[in-house]
Amino acid sequence: MKQFRVLGSGCASCKQTMAMIEQVAAQRGVAIGLEKVESLQQIVAYGVLSTPAVVLDGVVVHAGGIPAREQVEQWLA
Repeated sequence: MKQFRVLGSGCASCKQTMAMIEQVAAQRGVAIGLEKVESLQQIVAYGVLSTPAVVLDGVVVHAGGIPAREQVEQWLA
């Protein structure tokens, strides 16, 4: 199971990013773990300066905006 973390303050873009990941995973029938990280300390520990950011299995794969749907599909392929 792939583990996702969405890093951000809880803004609309963060919520949209989480929803898209959930939606694409459900459509593809892929089981995922999805966690929201709002702690500034934890976000900075990943080296992220711009949110929302996405961490997949411990690696930052996206930062600084809502990822494209095609990108999320690639992560779940």
